[in-house]
Amino acid sequence: MKKIGSLFIVSLLSGIITLGAYKLFLEPKSNSSLTTVSPNYSKNVSLGAENVDFTTAADMAVHSVVHVKNVSVRKVYNPIMEFFYGSKGGVQQQEQIGTGSGVVISEDGYIATNNHVVQDATDLEVTLNNNKTYKAKLVGTDSKMDIALLKIDADEKLPYMVFGDSDAIKVGEWVLAVGNPYNLTSTVTAGIVSAKARDLSNEGLQSFIQTDAAVNPGNSGGALVNTNGELIGINTMISSPTGSYAGYSFAVPSNITRKIIEDLMQFGNVQRGVLGVQGSELNSAVAEHFGINETQGFYINEITKKSGAEKAGLKEGDVIVKLDTKKINGFSDLSSYINTKRPNDVVNVTIIRDEKEKTIPVTLTKKELITYEAKGIEFEDISSNDKKEYGINYGVKIKKITNEDLIDYANELEGSIILSVDNVKAKDVETVTKLLNGKDKQRSRYEILTKNGKIVRIIF
Repeated sequence: MKKIGSLFIVSLLSGIITLGAYKLFLEPKSNSSLTTVSPNYSKNVSLGAENVDFTTAADMAVHSVVHVKNVSVRKVYNPIMEFFYGSKGGVQQQEQIGTGSGVVISEDGYIATNNHVVQDATDLEVTLNNNKTYKAKLVGTDSKMDIALLKIDADEKLPYMVFGDSDAIKVGEWVLAVGNPYNLTSTVTAGIVSAKARDLSNEGLQSFIQTDAAVNPGNSGGALVNTNGELIGINTMISSPTGSYAGYSFAVPSNITRKIIEDLMQFGNVQRGVLGVQGSELNSAVAEHFGINETQGFYINEITKKSGAEKAGLKEGDVIVKLDTKKINGFSDLSSYINTKRPNDVVNVTIIRDEKEKTIPVTLTKKELITYEAKGIEFEDISSNDKKEYGINYGVKIKKITNEDLIDYANELEGSIILSVDNVKAKDVETVTKLLNGKDKQRSRYEILTKNGKIVRIIF
């Protein structure tokens, strides 16, 4: 046994010496100082929905989303009643009820929703997630971006949603849509951001966040939130051939919503600053047409008179590639950023001119100051106070008269409200100025509500 043990020890020592000699003299040497670490397979790097925790965000959101009930009255024609009771009897009033969602944005009861949810309402009612119901007052609306602001006087401090930065969201990021579809209590669906800065109006004003989160009728005015539970949009519309969800839903970005709401609270209407440029989105074909190398950005082919762009020295042929730190790929990017600004705000506009990059600070001009100022009339959209005072839901106020032909009537006209021009309803400043700019020196027929509440019809 001792011999066997001795042989085993000798064999073991021989093996160790042989292995050591190989390592020392024969194994190829590496000059690399890098060390390798065994991969950690315990870390799950999947980005699937099952690995994202939606519960916290959903719990924060559902208590801040409310049900909005809109009661409106419309006139309907009944030929049978007209037969028995004459022409007056043939016209009857019919009550209509519409529903939607809203988002509580302050503990004292301010609620953001869509303009189309509350449009033409004679009575508004809000039901909280705890089933308490309150009458709501309409503070103001912005029909262009489809945002409205309501106020309720609750008997308690309300759970509210914090605004997130909609500019910071990324395509592919998970989001939740929260609302009240089909008169259900708060319902949560999940999806991803499909695209940013979508313009569905063909006018360049709107800029929506597109998602594939399931949104149905009744979700309008509800919340689009990120996984932190922050409000990044107000769900507004869907694209569908059937009227029900088909994969495309759109929300007004929170940065735009917040600015609109602050304007409505402070001024009673939306204060829009304008850059004062018109032009085209760039692609290969447009770039070739204008003889430039850039295929991304906004090509300026017209500068508005007396605008901030003209005063700052922007020129036709400039290509806008950035506003402050925001990259500009097209007009929807440009308009979405400008829509978060007010008149007199300064924006650093980065342009490409003569193949060189240049940054020019531009002071935004108030929209009403440049739309028709060249013809001596300054307009402004009416405020919510004007609507209440005169019992109207549309119109354009004459703010100032400098036109020599009208200066004798300035005292009477300034402060009056234009209701229509050539029988076209004066919905807003853009509507009126487009009509008048197209008329040149032709006469137009105005329907005007004077400061003392009388409706007069004048031909200018």
